[in-house]
Amino acid sequence: MLKKKQKMNIDFSKSAHGLLPAIIQDSQTKAVLMLGYMNAEAYQKTIDTQKVTFFSRSKQRLWTKGEESGNFLNLVDIKNDCDGDTLLIQAQPVGPTCHTGADTCWQTQNKADYGFISDLEQTIQTRRENADSEKSYVASLFQLGINKIAQKVGEEAVEVVIEAKDDNDDLFLSESADLLFHYLILLQAKGFTLEDVVTVLKSRQK
Repeated sequence: MLKKKQKMNIDFSKSAHGLLPAIIQDSQTKAVLMLGYMNAEAYQKTIDTQKVTFFSRSKQRLWTKGEESGNFLNLVDIKNDCDGDTLLIQAQPVGPTCHTGADTCWQTQNKADYGFISDLEQTIQTRRENADSEKSYVASLFQLGINKIAQKVGEEAVEVVIEAKDDNDDLFLSESADLLFHYLILLQAKGFTLEDVVTVLKSRQK
């Protein structure tokens, strides 16, 4: 939660109407939820209430997101850019952000994105669903069942331990990649994703 007395060098005068763009980002998933505009009064009300408030250009008044729907954006942090005229606001959304009922105003799901790893998880899911074991190594593993998949993870883990004791960094990284790949397969075989593991790790933070 942002401290109410925290001061930042925000130049609202750079806009002819005193409005600065405010990009809203989920503080947990880092997904971009929406774009709004703030003047000095909206910014101060956001700080005071800890609920993201904009200046509505259509209503021509201050507008707290969720004041009608209950889908508030609870303030976590505010940063301004190098020029002091664009705000990046991290918030915890209560319900969907878009008025259409979607998670974001870009009609995308509000979920964590781990870049290439998330793409790899999607590829594994696609190969599993297509289930052509003659063409896909991943599909063949799923057809062999959970015991075989778990066995492969164990074998790759042993290889990582062996290579960790040697000085060949290329082999160590290669075996590490194999372990991670097969672990992602095992997670899906058990009905989970990497995000479920991250959630457990976050719960252990002190």
